[in-house]
Amino acid sequence: MRNIIATNNSNKNKFSNPPGSPIRRGGSKDLFKFIFSSMFKKHKEDFPEDHVLEKQQALAQLNNASNYSITWLGHAAFLIKLNGYFIVTDPFLSKNAGPGFLGPKREIYPPLDLNELPKIDIIVISHNHYDHLDSKVIKNFPNKENVKVIVPLGLSDFFIKRGFSNVTEMDWWQEIDIDGITIGCLPCVHFSGRSLFDRNRTLWASFSIKDESKRIWFSGDTAYGEIFKEIGKKEESFDLALIGIGAYEPRDFMRSVHATPEEAIHIATDIKATKTIGMHWGTIRLTPEPFFEPPKRFKQAAKDQKYGEENAMILKIGETVNI
Repeated sequence: MRNIIATNNSNKNKFSNPPGSPIRRGGSKDLFKFIFSSMFKKHKEDFPEDHVLEKQQALAQLNNASNYSITWLGHAAFLIKLNGYFIVTDPFLSKNAGPGFLGPKREIYPPLDLNELPKIDIIVISHNHYDHLDSKVIKNFPNKENVKVIVPLGLSDFFIKRGFSNVTEMDWWQEIDIDGITIGCLPCVHFSGRSLFDRNRTLWASFSIKDESKRIWFSGDTAYGEIFKEIGKKEESFDLALIGIGAYEPRDFMRSVHATPEEAIHIATDIKATKTIGMHWGTIRLTPEPFFEPPKRFKQAAKDQKYGEENAMILKIGETVNI
């Protein structure tokens, strides 16, 4: 079943960022030069042993968590537990981010496989890029007849063709209630596309996930924009934000696509988030900045901007914390 909440979006063929959003600098020639140089450039870095939990430790934390908890599965994939309901965001768990064997290769694997996670009640997808919408995971996802899928406009067919029975498309500023959990589709600054021919044909979004006790905001992929101040005015506040802090270089191209760690703290402040977990780093190499630079800059930015270093949280892959 496909549900499309009535939309005010007047352009059904192509979507765009909120007014006043940053615009990419540099031409297409420079962009393709960057992409191809990144694909074939060799990177050698040592990964700290404690960056990923051992499987048994990850399972123990997950099983002993409270009724309100969150587990980082790497990149933008989180398992959120709200009063016994399990929600997964952008479950990219495969070896590479691309069609078939193409695309950037995963550097770090999560300690938990899809079949080791609890039964998922809700899937939330922010947009259709390969490192967020993982076709291999979606194809093999269990419980397709019962799990509820929330996607931005234009993405329901992707799931229906793969056997899901309950898919809801949403436009920015819309909300849906699922058994006492309110999920809101909110703007962000990014783009969409899985080929050269479908750029911006489907919507991209951030999401609020709320119940009577907790309020969470998931950024999806986003650059910084004035739109977050508007979200902060319209939303009460958030107990926790999940915000991307990696894949930000070179700035000429990435300023309109991904926030820097410093901008992530600005976003958290704009939306009035008490605590923030930095995501979208330390899993797959998309851009040339040092692999473990983002969390250092994130913590320093929180200190410099008086957000509070203790409120800018960095998790290990597989780690579960109570909300």
